[in-house]
Amino acid sequence: GKTSILLRCLERDEPPKPTLALEYTFGRRARGHNTPKDIAHLWELGGGTSLSDLIQIPITLVSISSLSVVLVLDLSKPNTLWGTMEKLLHAAQAQVEKVSSNAQTFKPGAKQHKAARSAARVLPKDYPDRELISPFPVPLLIVGSKYDLFQEFESDKKKVISKTLRFLAHYYTASLIFTSIKSESLMSKTKSFFSHLAFGLDRGKTVSCDYSKPLIIPAGADSFSQIGSPPTTDVDIMSLHAKNPKDLWKKVYEQVFPSESSGEQRDLKDPGKDPQYSEPQIDAMRAQKDQELEQYKRNAAKSWKELELET
Repeated sequence: GKTSILLRCLERDEPPKPTLALEYTFGRRARGHNTPKDIAHLWELGGGTSLSDLIQIPITLVSISSLSVVLVLDLSKPNTLWGTMEKLLHAAQAQVEKVSSNAQTFKPGAKQHKAARSAARVLPKDYPDRELISPFPVPLLIVGSKYDLFQEFESDKKKVISKTLRFLAHYYTASLIFTSIKSESLMSKTKSFFSHLAFGLDRGKTVSCDYSKPLIIPAGADSFSQIGSPPTTDVDIMSLHAKNPKDLWKKVYEQVFPSESSGEQRDLKDPGKDPQYSEPQIDAMRAQKDQELEQYKRNAAKSWKELELET
């Protein structure tokens, strides 16, 4: 649902299409009469986690000083949620740190090099749990999509997902919002968060931490004491042998929703076989060419065997 959300935030009335690998678009906003428009460059990654290497294309020395990351997680697929989050955030963070590190080696005179070196986030001294969190290096927004399907889940499962995402958002100093393209109210609030990152507009003062409602939590508006401990009843937390708080939350979460991320990665290793990119005529021709190739291989192998017998 990333494309659908993006089009609504950009107020474009057009049908969404499946995202092919990495797609670029832009948004514009007028600041005033006879003044240049602000432009936000938007890169959308498709293919789940299988194409995460493409993140290095938009995250560069030039872009890093004004970069924000929006992570869209499908609330209706909780078993892939943690794996998707972990893989994509790791890829994005690694690229940001690589670009920032490379900037250190350049001469201090260049403007973008200075910007890259100063791109690291500086938190206020009174930021909640400042000593216990691991701030993402650039502004981060986590969007839980398809809330209309999520709200049909059992109450206990909704609480596990919601508490876990609250923990992750606070741990990474990210903002968190649950949304659905079927709700005008939620899309309006999502657009406010989007416009805040893209154009520096006010994101609004709405805060909702009620698990029976869509979560809307700006960065810095939550704390570990408000979130509480990992939601577990059947498992002894002490028996999980976690290395750190994040690892503990992962183990508890995967007790309820066993991870399917590795299966997704395996299935999507060849994007040409991904059903979301299907083209019947091209696929039929590809199947025919695959058969011809296999036949050629068999004939070639047979010819080599006959040649070996003759010698």
